[in-house]
Amino acid sequence: MSFPSVSVIIPVKNEALKIKACIDGILQQSVPVHEIIVIDSGSTDDTVAILKTYQKVTLMEISSTEFNHGETRNLGVQKASGDFVLLTVGDARPYNKSWIEEMLKGFTDEEVAAVCGQQVVPHEMDKNPIEWFRPISEPELTRYQYKIAGSFESLSPIDKKKVCGWDDVTAMYRRDVLISLPYRKTSYAEDLLWCRDALIKGHAVVYNYAARVYHYHSESPEFMYKRTFTVLFYQYIAFQYIPSRFVLSVRRRISIVKHLLLNGEINLKGKIYWMRYNFNNQKSLKKAVKDFIYWQTLGDLELEEKHRELCGQAPIPLK
Repeated sequence: MSFPSVSVIIPVKNEALKIKACIDGILQQSVPVHEIIVIDSGSTDDTVAILKTYQKVTLMEISSTEFNHGETRNLGVQKASGDFVLLTVGDARPYNKSWIEEMLKGFTDEEVAAVCGQQVVPHEMDKNPIEWFRPISEPELTRYQYKIAGSFESLSPIDKKKVCGWDDVTAMYRRDVLISLPYRKTSYAEDLLWCRDALIKGHAVVYNYAARVYHYHSESPEFMYKRTFTVLFYQYIAFQYIPSRFVLSVRRRISIVKHLLLNGEINLKGKIYWMRYNFNNQKSLKKAVKDFIYWQTLGDLELEEKHRELCGQAPIPLK
């Protein structure tokens, strides 16, 4: 049986605890991969040693000072030889053996430049139970394309944000498109910016949420605050999107409490821990939205300076 030629590209740093599950999951796919290109940016743990045990892995090593979310991925694309390029990260792992197969299903016609999947959270005790994946329906392919010049730009900010909910933790591209339309140099939101650029140029993109990976970060209140602020900043820069004030409604509070109390897999100590975790992070999210709106009203220069002060470097999640 012949398969499309797929190159997988993974930027990593200090992922010794999770990189094996990532690589093993890729090698067990129903569609075999042509190559796995891993770009390590200065790991100090056993990540590099683990990667060198895999014959299928081509390892590229750069210094941590050379890394940025856009250009580092471009290095892997330039090295790749597959017709399709699949991007993920070292602490993600395929949801099942059909991950790549589901990605390829999204290329329904020659004008589809890329396909995006979905991150989900496994039912594991060290992961936030409120975020555990609980599918309620079968996903369907969603295709977006704006061929007429200016038609994407004419969308409302909220519609631009909706169609550019891109996620390169689980995304596949035609390599020739990614060569001609590379990622921007940026500390964050490289996927969002790429999707906008692709749609402006008239390419089609497809979302197939059946192409899933397990991926999770534990988020401290500080991380939640910085991540929310920087996401809002880039959404504003890209789409002129300004959020409404965030309100943690009584209904939402009751839902969190009820969900945790009724979860029979978690003991009392765990229920209390996750209740505090969720409420503290919701407070940080609310503050980040409020602060972003305040600084945006002061003008773009003031907002940019505040973002540089808070998030000049992309926020780093807890391991």
